[in-house]
Amino acid sequence: MEYKKINLGYIKYSLACIGLTLCSEIFADVQKLQQMQDEEMSQIHGQALMSLSYIAPEDGANKMRGKGIGFYKLGIEAEMDLNANIKKLQLGCGGVNGAGGCDIDIDHFSLSGASDTRNGRVASSAKFTNPFLEFAIKNPNKSSTREVVGLRISAEKAKGLLTFGLENSTEPNGINQFSGYMKINSTTGTGYTDSRYMKYSDTNQTIDGNVRTNFLLLPLVLGFKSNDYNLLLNSASADIFLDGTTIAGNRLSNVKLNGVANINQIDFQGSLAARLNASFGLLTLNKQVTGNITGLKADITVDQNLGFIHKINVNNPMSISLQNQNIWWPKADASARRGWWMAFDDVLDIGDVSPAQKINITNDVLKQVVGPISQFLTDNPIQCELINCIGGPSLAVGNINLPTTRVTFPLKNLQLKNQNFVPNCYGGLKFC
Repeated sequence: MEYKKINLGYIKYSLACIGLTLCSEIFADVQKLQQMQDEEMSQIHGQALMSLSYIAPEDGANKMRGKGIGFYKLGIEAEMDLNANIKKLQLGCGGVNGAGGCDIDIDHFSLSGASDTRNGRVASSAKFTNPFLEFAIKNPNKSSTREVVGLRISAEKAKGLLTFGLENSTEPNGINQFSGYMKINSTTGTGYTDSRYMKYSDTNQTIDGNVRTNFLLLPLVLGFKSNDYNLLLNSASADIFLDGTTIAGNRLSNVKLNGVANINQIDFQGSLAARLNASFGLLTLNKQVTGNITGLKADITVDQNLGFIHKINVNNPMSISLQNQNIWWPKADASARRGWWMAFDDVLDIGDVSPAQKINITNDVLKQVVGPISQFLTDNPIQCELINCIGGPSLAVGNINLPTTRVTFPLKNLQLKNQNFVPNCYGGLKFC
């Protein structure tokens, strides 16, 4: 058997992606055909630029097995680079998911290579390995009832930097509404509480406790109760640990995050006036007190507007799809819901979640602490000399250690230090 050999002088091709249009140009100089033997033919290796695959409705790889939907996939065996800025990305406005909103609504969407400098972003591109188009076909074996129920644009892997909005500020900007799926990795950060005064009018709870002294060489424990205190709680650091979470849904604008925080030493000072219980109200303490609180832990809940999420380092499969019913695409981690859907199929790391601003301690948080403070001061009386206890101007409370106290600490709309980013533009422009 004889074969003809094609001697290619050169093959040059380029790929460019503009919007959703894929263009290709192929130039070839084909010279004369030559005979090839079997041995020569066996040494020739090649790879198709494009490939087509099909997953039947009853195929074991079909996550919608038994529901009459098959999947046709047209892929490009290549790497595609893309650097893009989209001022307003809106998809699915009105439509099947209702009027008055969009499935995806993002201002100042930007995609580039992973870089923290302007020049680095502009000069780099996100890389898509083996991009493809995929169609979900209902009743694919019946021409009379065959129907396209979904279209997905994706790649086997995507690597780059996604940013949203103009800047990381105290006001949400960028993501207005999001329909899709993403898994956020567990992460850590360091926050700082803002200093504030704690008064009886803030908590409506008395501070109770005991003082221990000596009277005629005999130990004496005197109880006290105060509804007149004004204590300055100094700023303190807190080690934050946020749990991983999954974001999934239509037209989301907020996400719920949960975690814990170890609140480090809080120093306090201020005035405290109290009646001594054993004196029938005749003797009082009127002191400038000092001390510190340690061991506090907080259960954190964060109600976070997605407009404070500005930067995602992508190094995993991602896709954008449109479907007229819920579709579980092949190899996807979750079912895509009706309408437009953006999915990231591996865990995303949003990095350090240290708040850029100090955290306010609310009255509701203080109310959870006063009781444990009183219990500690009752079980561990303040040591003082009799003269200082009764007549001195100051009283050193010392350390109040509360290792078993957990407070519920709700937070909302945190500006995160790690979400700072540089524009994908030369010069001083915020967006181009």
